[in-house]
Amino acid sequence: MSLFGDGLNAAVQKAFTRPAPKTAGTQMRYLVKKVGGTKAAADLLGMSQRQVERYVAGKAKHPRPALAVRLEREVKARWQPQIRAKTKAKAASTGGIIIDARARMGYTAPIGTTDQDRIRHLTIALPPHHAARLFDAQDAGAGERELERIAAEALKEVYFQDGGRRAGSLEEVRFTDVEHLEFEL
Repeated sequence: MSLFGDGLNAAVQKAFTRPAPKTAGTQMRYLVKKVGGTKAAADLLGMSQRQVERYVAGKAKHPRPALAVRLEREVKARWQPQIRAKTKAKAASTGGIIIDARARMGYTAPIGTTDQDRIRHLTIALPPHHAARLFDAQDAGAGERELERIAAEALKEVYFQDGGRRAGSLEEVRFTDVEHLEFEL
């Protein structure tokens, strides 16, 4: 489970204009259409082509829990690509992104300052260029650590340094032990 990646996906999915397919048959038919055939869908889901055909034909209706989760994730990843792209573009150009996080945060600073990590609950509106960095990194296949690092840099600039008005000598912000993380566009 990717906390940052899933959080960004959930924020984008809130902008969908129609709900994604719910039943296994409609999800499978949609996925087969999007990936270009039953063989490609079977390879993507890690199952046999014949079983995919059974779901498409309506003969199989109730997937195992693990398959149901994979199927839903793959369908939602491809659902309404134009709405997804417009939402990301708006967040990256004018809207920005709101991060609501409860995590252990601290920073590296010169000797003589208080840099002790502590649990903080922050709800911060990040400017559009930070949203663009997060979405670009996610689209490029960045891992959880990279997304976490980008979010920490954004919090450093916006929260700890207040856009350059204070704490100019901070070197690095630590963002660990995430208890809660939610993004909103």
